[in-house]
Amino acid sequence: MFPFTSLALPNGSLIPNRIAKAAMEENMADAGQGPSEDLIRLYSAWAQGEAGLLLTGNVMIDSRAMTGPGGVVLEDERQLDRFRRWAQAGRARGAQFWLQINHPGRQMRMSLGQQTWAPSAVALELGGASKMFAVPHAMTEEQIAEVVGRFARTAQLGEQAGFTGVEIHAAHGYLLSQFLSPITNQRTDSWGGSLENRARLLLDTVRAVRAAVSPRFCVAVKLNSADFQRGGFSADDAKQVVLWLNGIPVDLVELSGGSYEAPAMQGEARDGRTLAREAYFLQFASDIAKVARMPIMVTGGIRRLPVVEEVLASGVAMAGIATALAVNPALPREWRLGHHKVPELRPVRWKVKPLAAMARMAMVKFQLRRLSQGRATLPSVSPLRALVLDQFLTVLRTRRYRRLMAARSAVA
Repeated sequence: MFPFTSLALPNGSLIPNRIAKAAMEENMADAGQGPSEDLIRLYSAWAQGEAGLLLTGNVMIDSRAMTGPGGVVLEDERQLDRFRRWAQAGRARGAQFWLQINHPGRQMRMSLGQQTWAPSAVALELGGASKMFAVPHAMTEEQIAEVVGRFARTAQLGEQAGFTGVEIHAAHGYLLSQFLSPITNQRTDSWGGSLENRARLLLDTVRAVRAAVSPRFCVAVKLNSADFQRGGFSADDAKQVVLWLNGIPVDLVELSGGSYEAPAMQGEARDGRTLAREAYFLQFASDIAKVARMPIMVTGGIRRLPVVEEVLASGVAMAGIATALAVNPALPREWRLGHHKVPELRPVRWKVKPLAAMARMAMVKFQLRRLSQGRATLPSVSPLRALVLDQFLTVLRTRRYRRLMAARSAVA
């Protein structure tokens, strides 16, 4: 299917073309956890690039639960005017603009000073880096209900701000994904055990979000095609969850994979195997598309137009692109005009895989910061330079976050 044809969603909305700017962690919130001027400029650049769908990086539903310092939070109306400006910037050229809404569960660093929640008190296994994450608190029924309500409230606020949809993040080892996996969900009540019980939080959340917004506001789900961990959430589990989602008005399902423990979203399995160089999860997505009533989108490593065309020819409706659009935000427009560029970052060939993965993420964030300042990207940046800078900025943002939370606690 031609990448520049529109896609009709189940709720009647149209996405102008089949290329999506997938979510990346920007860490560009202002001092009050709203979208900063840098973040708004960044999305203006992507809007000009003509991707049909723009997905934000994580927008958190609870300021106490962050994937990282510097993250954007939408839990009340305090910063709604800034969110309106952000929505206007992203929609300036006609793209659909969706908030990716999320709760990290246990994947929140101890340095942020907040208690972590999870389905069960199962710690992250990251070798020497495990000590950076606390053993999480097993959630109560009241806390589970609070999370469902917060997802719905954030979606409602997003619609008020002018966004055209939300994507509920149930992948990459975050909270909803933790409930889905038998490794992290060891509960014996109605929220654990069978896949039906483990999927209950996700399905309840989708229903609550759908009920809180208007019919033409898009509701999507990001789901792991698999965890890439032995005994974890499997491809067969993912297919069954999509069958259940068929019974709810869901407008799109994005398939990815992995978690902090098995970063398959970066092209690596738990055992260090390198996945397919582009479109890591295409085979999974193609199989699931055969049973899905909603359009399926696949994200992971795509950077060339022929691969986008391969994705669409397989029966998958949309191709999500992340790193390539961090290097060249104008890529969709250039492809449409016949310029077949292939953006690439400098390869990271460090032997310590977790450190190499951190460096690659830091290199992506380095490009995002340059774009947010109106500067050209620098794909050849040294991995070491990018990592050191990112770690320095993380320390500063962590201090600012802790001061903010202490001030709010004092007022309360």
